[in-house]
Amino acid sequence: MIAVALGLVVATAFGSGDWSGGRASSRASTLAVLLVAQVCSLAGAAVLVLFVSAHAHPADIGYGAVAGAVNVVGLGLLYRSLARHAAGVVAPITAVVGALVPVVWGLAHGERPSALALTGVALAVVAGALIARGGESAPGTSFAPGVVPAVAAGVALGSSLVLYAETSKGSGQVPVLAGRAAAVLCMAVAVFVARRRGTLTMPTGSSRGFAVAAGLLDVAATATLLVAVRRALLSLVAPIASLAPGWTVLLTWIASRERLTRTQWVGIGVALAALVCIASG
Repeated sequence: MIAVALGLVVATAFGSGDWSGGRASSRASTLAVLLVAQVCSLAGAAVLVLFVSAHAHPADIGYGAVAGAVNVVGLGLLYRSLARHAAGVVAPITAVVGALVPVVWGLAHGERPSALALTGVALAVVAGALIARGGESAPGTSFAPGVVPAVAAGVALGSSLVLYAETSKGSGQVPVLAGRAAAVLCMAVAVFVARRRGTLTMPTGSSRGFAVAAGLLDVAATATLLVAVRRALLSLVAPIASLAPGWTVLLTWIASRERLTRTQWVGIGVALAALVCIASG
């Protein structure tokens, strides 16, 4: 029950953070938004390490650093997609794929969820197809715009979770700090290159506020998620956390009244049902 509650907190924070990052990226360069967000995340992670006792091994720091680098790639793809395509398509697909990656990893390493949880995995695949094919297709494809980067974002974010889950329980929040440090380094290099090319727009005003909020929500979600995966099966915690698109879509609907097709609404409903089945199993 504690793991479920933590997973729901993670979902709320991730979903709200994704929405904030998408809003910031609609007015500024995604790289610049990510740099601001990750610097704020790094500061938040540093505070957590000061208050949470830990004994981290080099492997924990290594896993955390790689997880952070992979995570920021996934966030970049997600923010850019949310800024350019329908959140009702991008967010659920990213979440479903992001949930499937840890589930498959867990099964391959001996975790044995119930039949109900496995049914949820199957429903998640169906949901992804419904959401991806709803609405207008992208030129030259049979999928709705934003599907390909959403799938790529899901793979990256799901892989990041697997890497964080490989850290030891005694490492506390040190892997999160290592991950945020690696992410800031990656984004600093990317921003430097972009500025040399003159293709960078830094966030200002409300965009900067959204970027800061995205970073703080992201580190809060990641820290809570790390606690959750150390208390329950990875293959069950990940899908609960992946209820995040519900918040992203809700906030987008409130802010911009984004319209979705009937097929996409059905897909979103199936996706949420799938994640609930996995969590309940």
